[in-house]
Formats: sequence, structure tokens, C-alpha cells
Amino acid sequence: MPSYESLFNAFVTLLVTIDPPGLAPLFLAVTRGMNREQRSQVSVRASIIGFLVIALFAVAGASILSVFGITLPAFRVAGGFLLFFIAFEMVFERRQDRKEKSADVAITKDHIHNIAAFPLAIPLIAGPGAISATVLLSSSFQGIGGQLALLAIILACLLITYLVFVLAERIDGILGQTGRSILTRLLGVILAALAVQFVADGIKALAAG
Repeated sequence: MPSYESLFNAFVTLLVTIDPPGLAPLFLAVTRGMNREQRSQVSVRASIIGFLVIALFAVAGASILSVFGITLPAFRVAGGFLLFFIAFEMVFERRQDRKEKSADVAITKDHIHNIAAFPLAIPLIAGPGAISATVLLSSSFQGIGGQLALLAIILACLLITYLVFVLAERIDGILGQTGRSILTRLLGVILAALAVQFVADGIKALAAG
């Protein structure tokens, strides 16, 4: 069974990469014109799809990598750089602009019932950052107990995301533009530090091998 420190680090990493507070205004944007019941249906469906996608990579991520001949240390280094890039975007608020563009495309091209799958579940919830972080974390959560622990962490993160969707109007009103900006930058700095640790661990493993 992983240590409490590993569990906490995994929880923070996934929660920051999913970034529920940053998704709140985007959820309101893609569901504008819907009533409360419709928004509730979209939030449930998006959270379930997001969980299933991320859980797939938590359970089979290593197998997927092996098919392409990619070692976990190599992916740890590459994934660490990707997470650092996402952290960079968060600190300088470029990620939010990109997410808003995805949301705008979905409104104009997709039917309202498909919004839960795209762009909410993919790529806003289960995006490259969350998937990469999950595959990286899966290497530290070996065995049935470890996998169950990781799945529980993913479930907890998606439940928080669901609650954020449900309370999106209130959260967006409380935080405001300034609050969202500060929170996003703070989470970006934390993610940058975690990304550097991933790269360092990957390089150490490659050197040892």
C-alpha cells in the first residue's frame, strides 16, 4: 500500500492538472441557455466519462506504453516536461485562453447533448496533462492495492470536479476574475515543482538503468 505522502502527492497532482476551479467558468460557458436540470445532467455525464478515461490510463497506462516500446522512466521525463509546460501556461494564464477556445468550438459545432463528452470530459477534464500525470503516478501504485488506491484518488478528484460544476455559478461569483487568476497561478507553481520532481526521478531511473 502506498504511503500517505504518496497518496497526498498523487491527489494534489491530479487535482491541479484537472483544475476544477478553472473549469467552472468554462462549464457555465458551454452550458449557457440550459436550465439547472440540464446542467446537472451534463455535469454528471462529463464527470463519469472523465473518470472512465483517466481510470483506463491508470490501469492500462503501462501496457499502452509497452506496446510502443516506451519505458516508464522515459515517459516520466517526457510527462514531467509536459506537466511543466502546463504549469507554465497556468502561471501566465495561457491555458485558460486555450480552454476557452475549445469551449467556443464545441458550442458552435456540437449538439447540446454531446457537450458533456466534448469538450468537458475530453479534453478539459481528461486532457493530456491529467492523462500523463495518471500514467506517471501508476508506476508508483503497483499491485491491486495500489491500483485501487489510485482509482480512489481519481474518483475523489472527479467528485470534486462534479461539485464544482454543480456550484459553478456560486464559485465563479465568489472568486471573480482576480480570485481565479491568483488561484490558477498558485496551482501552476505547485504543479511546476511536481513536474520537476517527475523529471528528476525519471532521469535518475534512466541513469541507473
